[in-house]
Amino acid sequence: MIVLLLFAFVSGLITILAPCIWPLLPIILSSTTTGGKAKPLGITLGIITSFAFFTLTISYIVKIIPFDPNILRLFAVVVIGFLGFTLAVPQLSGLLEGWVSRLSGKFAGLTTLRFGGQGFKGGLITGLALGIVWSPCAGPILATIATLAATQSVNLATILITVVYVIGVGIPLFVFATLGSRFFTRSRLVSKYTGSIQRIFGIIMILTAFAIFTNYDKTLQVKLLDLFPSYSNFIYELENNQVVKEQLDQLRGKKDMKQESSNKNIIMITPSSGLSDYGRAPEFTGVYKWLNLPEGKESLTMEELRGKVVLVDFWTYTCINCIRTLPFVTSWYEKYKDQGFVVVGVHTPEFEFEKNTANVEGAIKQYKINYPVAQDNDYKTWDAFNNRFWPAKYLIDAKGNIRYTHFGEGEYDVTEKNIQTLLKEAGVKVAEDMVDIPDQTPKTRLTPETYLGSNRMTNSNYLRLDDSWDIQGEYSSSHKGSSLELNFYAEKIYLVITPETMRDGIKVFLDGRLVDNSQAGSDVKDGYIQLKTDSLDDIYNLINLKGNPGEHILRLEFESDGTKVYAFTFG
Repeated sequence: MIVLLLFAFVSGLITILAPCIWPLLPIILSSTTTGGKAKPLGITLGIITSFAFFTLTISYIVKIIPFDPNILRLFAVVVIGFLGFTLAVPQLSGLLEGWVSRLSGKFAGLTTLRFGGQGFKGGLITGLALGIVWSPCAGPILATIATLAATQSVNLATILITVVYVIGVGIPLFVFATLGSRFFTRSRLVSKYTGSIQRIFGIIMILTAFAIFTNYDKTLQVKLLDLFPSYSNFIYELENNQVVKEQLDQLRGKKDMKQESSNKNIIMITPSSGLSDYGRAPEFTGVYKWLNLPEGKESLTMEELRGKVVLVDFWTYTCINCIRTLPFVTSWYEKYKDQGFVVVGVHTPEFEFEKNTANVEGAIKQYKINYPVAQDNDYKTWDAFNNRFWPAKYLIDAKGNIRYTHFGEGEYDVTEKNIQTLLKEAGVKVAEDMVDIPDQTPKTRLTPETYLGSNRMTNSNYLRLDDSWDIQGEYSSSHKGSSLELNFYAEKIYLVITPETMRDGIKVFLDGRLVDNSQAGSDVKDGYIQLKTDSLDDIYNLINLKGNPGEHILRLEFESDGTKVYAFTFG
């Protein structure tokens, strides 16, 4: 735990170097042109307090009091914009100070914040607003904190790590704000221009508020990361060492299966089959809705499946890696279902739109899935299995114990052999022939999965967006005339898309030329993506080089507003 706290502190400390904090620095600097010595402290405390508070509690607050969290962002925009006007139009400053004084009189607790007169309170208000809208470049540590908060799994350790992280952030911010304040108050060179400087900074704050309102601040952050991709790589390398990984797993409550079994005093047994026994499989938990159940059934439990060999398959319908495994999973089910073999698909969504039941039902039909599927929209069963991957397979014997796991694609022959082994252990005679399906798992190096939302927009050195995108947490949304370019090495390219309407036009170019049908993917015709009429939210195959993977440039041009793109995957 001490190592994790140390790395959290260091990560916070070096955040001042991150491109994602640079858009805030002009606001911080402008706020120090007035208000005295205490204002930098107010700004710093405001930023780290509101960021920590809302990061850890927003999921709880929304559950208790349902509201759109974007209201907080709008509130921050109003505050930052108004403070900008007080600098640009000095007459408003007196109005603001009078309002704060009256508020202090009504709520006596606020008077305790008057270390340096109105300066501290003004800085605190600015900092609180900035903390709401600031989204740091998240490495593994902060990403884990955000995930735990989103799934309402915050504990004392999570709070402590967050506090240590924001203290690390606060130290360089305070130094920066203090140096700025001293420069403007002590420099004779600028003192006679203070009024003009304040008005210029006021206009900067107003423009920043407008950028936040239009989400252009996210676009700016992405562009800065494009210019300095080494920062993201540095953060991941810093935080991704083995010790930190292990401690983050413990923070999530995820342990190695063998270790977890021994902690529960389960004796590890290695039967003659050679398959280890990892202990009792957890129950299906928090299922939003069961799909594809036999008539008359409303749910399934692990207990009622006792006596059968069960394959639990974690998947999501826009994950190309999952899609490539489905022919094997569905074939195993059809082949062995009459011999005591059951498959349960656990659909755990990666994106918000994947929670839609109609979309999942469409995928079940499209991929000819005949076994039960649990909609795990809240990650409850995912967490019960301590799972971390799409796709992931857990093979459970007739006694209800996990005997084999596999994460990702490939090793289909091994998985099927283990299915046969566990059926034999259960006293079933099975033939030893294997399903005959081509393995589509890529055998060469590929460009890594590339996300287009600000929450996980890594690998930005592969991707270039033009100026006209609305970048949100999970996706980027086009304006008419938007374009993007992607450097890639692969045979096939897939993109998760949600069009605004079926009339959205997306033109596909490969290496500077409109892609021809010989190199187009199955969802592209005559250079345009063919939108699917049965499901607006889906994964589209854009490029298929038919056995000739290579390094190329993909360009997409969007002819309408509101087309949402989520993530590229490669094959």
